[in-house]
Amino acid sequence: MRLTFPLIAALAFPVTAAAHPHVFVQAQVAVVFDDAGKLSVRLDWFYDDLFSLLVTSDLGIDMDGDLLLTAEEQALLDGQITAWPPDYAGDLEVAQDGVILTLADKQDHAMTYEGGLFHEAHVRPVAAVADPAAPLLIRVYDPSFYTAYELLPAVTVEGRDDCDVQIIAADIDAAYALAESQLDDRDPSTVGPDEYFPAIGDAFADTIVVTCADPL
Repeated sequence: MRLTFPLIAALAFPVTAAAHPHVFVQAQVAVVFDDAGKLSVRLDWFYDDLFSLLVTSDLGIDMDGDLLLTAEEQALLDGQITAWPPDYAGDLEVAQDGVILTLADKQDHAMTYEGGLFHEAHVRPVAAVADPAAPLLIRVYDPSFYTAYELLPAVTVEGRDDCDVQIIAADIDAAYALAESQLDDRDPSTVGPDEYFPAIGDAFADTIVVTCADPL
């Protein structure tokens, strides 16, 4: 979980305190190869309307409700998203042949406010591949499942035309059963934002499999 904005409007207000997860994000993923063959993952996160409303209230922006930010408001927003907490890994996992790959610091980080919704975009370079011949497995998830990511289906590959993309959907029923088993049979939807939730967010994550004809 990452508290991107100050207190996240008192942890997303009591209106969402009776449900887990608490923030809902649509995630667009692009796999990008540069001219030298180096690999990056570009992420676009589209936040839900309730969370977006709470953030504007928390930061005191768009108070006139015109769905537009002034230059000063945009600067305030930019200042809040620039620095990630030291323990925040970015809710992205890239793996090959059972090895989780090291990701470099984010690049091209930006947040925009469009039609009353927040859109966060950034790029995560992959430091090095583990096995040049192995498929890439990519997952976007919050380990604490405070944030739920819905993977948008149009995963793209840029810079190469010999790669195939497959999306393996998570078994949501099995994920919730796992959560209940680790919560002493408590309904996960009743877990509040300040309460313990097992770090099983990966069980709720779809898996993107990228297989290229030639070694990466």
